Amino acid sequence: MSVEAVQPAVVAADAGVPRFWQHLGLPGLADVHVHFLPPRMRRRVWEHFDSAGPLVGVEWPIRYRWSDEDRVEHLRRLGVRAFSALAYAHLPGMAEQLNQWTLDFARHTPGCLPSATFFPEPQAARYVAAAIDAGARVFKVHLQVGGFAPTDPALEQVWGLLTEADVPVVVHAGHAPVGAAHTGPEPFAALLARHPRLPAIVAHMGAPDYAAFLDLAERHERVRLDTTMVFTSFFEHFVSFPSEELPRLRELGLAGKVLLGSDFPNIPYPYADQLTGLARLDLGDDWLRTVCWQAAADLFDLPAH
Repeated sequence: MSVEAVQPAVVAADAGVPRFWQHLGLPGLADVHVHFLPPRMRRRVWEHFDSAGPLVGVEWPIRYRWSDEDRVEHLRRLGVRAFSALAYAHLPGMAEQLNQWTLDFARHTPGCLPSATFFPEPQAARYVAAAIDAGARVFKVHLQVGGFAPTDPALEQVWGLLTEADVPVVVHAGHAPVGAAHTGPEPFAALLARHPRLPAIVAHMGAPDYAAFLDLAERHERVRLDTTMVFTSFFEHFVSFPSEELPRLRELGLAGKVLLGSDFPNIPYPYADQLTGLARLDLGDDWLRTVCWQAAADLFDLPAH
């Protein structure tokens, strides 16, 4: 059965996405916050969202409950030319196998950035180095789900490896949707105090502590923010971005420090809603061009055509 038959409203809502980036004169979109997971883990993640579990906190009906093949094809139809396959370990002993799967997925999926993860454990530096050697171009860690401090001593060498290799890591460091012991700007600032040149991308712009994470992005040359879920109607209902911070957001975006992220496929609305929310800010076409393509193109050396 086609995805159009399963989710016709979502497919129809996304039909205008190519017009969005074509109007801006872009070659397509680059999305740094996309998830592809091994089947068993994907089922468990979706079950957690279905149950509105304690780390979700609200009803979260996933709209793109399709096969990997259908989801990759949908991204291609939308014009998403570059995307990640973010996985994240929440227990010891998971990360290395996840990395084998995500790196293999990227090898067989044109447009997918080779992605990897890690967890605070004695072997972390070894398998992170191996993943970098195997071509990993972006990592992901989730401090909320993983339940660990970014300053855990077992990760000290890992942060150093990423800094030296200049490989960015997407960090879910903020409290949203539900805070945990090691989320928020303070633990992340403590990490940056030790590794001020760490190439980090703060997921969800650090929601709800937007101002504090904007401060960190201004202060640290290699800290960036992704737009994941921010400015969508769903997210704004409970984590609204402060209007007084829009001028700073504009400057950071034009400087290449804000990147498009979506959380596809684990979103309770059409992909197009992310782009609509960004356009609604009225920060200008140059801002949209940089956020939706050029910042990631520069970071990951993406081809212009």
